[in-house]
Amino acid sequence: MDDFEAITRLQRGDTAGLTFLVQRYQARAVQTAYLITQDRTTAEDVVQGTFVQIYHSIQHIDPRRPFPPYLFKSVMNAAVRAARRDQRDFSLDADNGVESFAERLPDSAPGLDDEAEHAELREQVRGALAQLSPEQRAAVVLRYFLDFSEAEMAHALDAPAGTIKWRLHTARKRLRSLLGEG
Repeated sequence: MDDFEAITRLQRGDTAGLTFLVQRYQARAVQTAYLITQDRTTAEDVVQGTFVQIYHSIQHIDPRRPFPPYLFKSVMNAAVRAARRDQRDFSLDADNGVESFAERLPDSAPGLDDEAEHAELREQVRGALAQLSPEQRAAVVLRYFLDFSEAEMAHALDAPAGTIKWRLHTARKRLRSLLGEG
């Protein structure tokens, strides 16, 4: 089964289509929501709510269009709303089962001598990301975790391209400042 068939089946009332979409995208969707909300339970709630919303609005989804942008746009918007609402401290620790953003950073020198340095860098990145707004974190996640283009980001976040560029610019500038690189 592929996304087209899953959506088509779901539109006909066959919930096997939803099961397929959940199994295929749930883990990445939860990771995405977690990077914004910084709370596993909230991230899971965001993703569950997003799939429920998709189930209820499935008749309005065109199965010929790519599904991931629609899904991740919904997840990102719900996660930003949840993060704004909760205003939780931002922590990218992976101790609750979700791989952290910092752990996804490439390890250019995996030698044992560099472990302490890399651990310190991960902590610095975590701390710096914690100081960004939910909107800036969403922009960073879309660009560097989900590898969206600026046009895709603008569509996903329902914001003008100029706003997206500004959020990325200010997020990168703030991260450089916080990480002592600028």
